Amino acid sequence: MHQNLQQSPRRRFFRLAALSVALTGFGGAAFAQGRRHGGEAMSEEHLDRMLKHLYVEIDATDAQKQKLDPIVKLAAGDLRPLRAKAQEARRRGAELFAADTIDRGAIEHARVEQIAAADASSRRFTQALTDVAEVLTPGQRKTLAARFARRGHGRGHFFS
Repeated sequence: MHQNLQQSPRRRFFRLAALSVALTGFGGAAFAQGRRHGGEAMSEEHLDRMLKHLYVEIDATDAQKQKLDPIVKLAAGDLRPLRAKAQEARRRGAELFAADTIDRGAIEHARVEQIAAADASSRRFTQALTDVAEVLTPGQRKTLAARFARRGHGRGHFFS
């Protein structure tokens, strides 16, 4: 059986968060790195700077940049509210855990919502990653995969 199928939903969720960091240059950073920016989602200006650095690293053509920018920015915008939902689910889970009485039904409901949010994030992340991959050459994809592996993002795995 594949390793990812044996992981707990919580571990898959955190792997997804780590994987979204791997999408850093492609807009997922707004989802994954918000805490680093005082809890706020990454600014458009910061995202633009990151993209410029990434474009240099992969030697992107002007045509590729024109295709990648909207993919990345739309994904970043779509992932922001999903990140907020995940934060709210964690906050709600902590409240339920600390309550005077344990409400198993509410805890289960919170778990289901958290898994649904993680699944929605995973789907959107995968869509963006695939859209980006279709714009890049095989060599550029290999360069990015090596970069992500060097930095430990997702431990070399793009999907969870």
